Amino acid sequence: MTTPSDTTLTDQEKKLSVIVHPHPTLRHKSKPILRVDDQLRDYIAQMFELMYSSKGVGLAANQVNLPIQLFVVNPAGKKDEGEEMVFINPVLSRPKGSEQAEEGCLSLPGVFGEVVRAAEIDVEAYTHMGQHIKLRATGYLARILQHEFDHLNGVMFFDRMSEAKRLEIQDEISEFEDDYQVRTSIGNVESAEQWQAWIRKLESRYCVK
Repeated sequence: MTTPSDTTLTDQEKKLSVIVHPHPTLRHKSKPILRVDDQLRDYIAQMFELMYSSKGVGLAANQVNLPIQLFVVNPAGKKDEGEEMVFINPVLSRPKGSEQAEEGCLSLPGVFGEVVRAAEIDVEAYTHMGQHIKLRATGYLARILQHEFDHLNGVMFFDRMSEAKRLEIQDEISEFEDDYQVRTSIGNVESAEQWQAWIRKLESRYCVK
């Protein structure tokens, strides 16, 4: 059980950072957002800054340990260039065609692999300002949207790779998993109980009416 007081965030909890595989939030299926507040808008601003500083073009909320249906995108990948887009509670539909291209992930820095995605996709969502988004995405934008949408469902890009292609990067993935295990063993990673309490807290704040 949680109470409204449980949703009060500490100063430390208001600051975001990119988490890396195999942090459990990356496999947690995010819940729809039912409430937008100033703190969420601040989180979104931080997500854009983290995305740019990491030279990314998209960042999902669970990549910064927020278990909610939200991601940010700018295909230009640079601040003050391109178009910043915020997608809350996105729904993807009507995939068409297929294209194979190399992808990377800010939660697996330095690891890249070939992934097949739909060439075109419809997306519906809302912005943090309550605006309704409905568009048909193609090419690079379609790929970004599918990559980030996967994150919200606990799916990593290497899950979409063929077995042969995934084997090519398995050693690199294993390095992240081994490092996480070491950090866990020496107490440099939050415990399962602490992580579960954080998930409940955020879901109570943003996903419960």
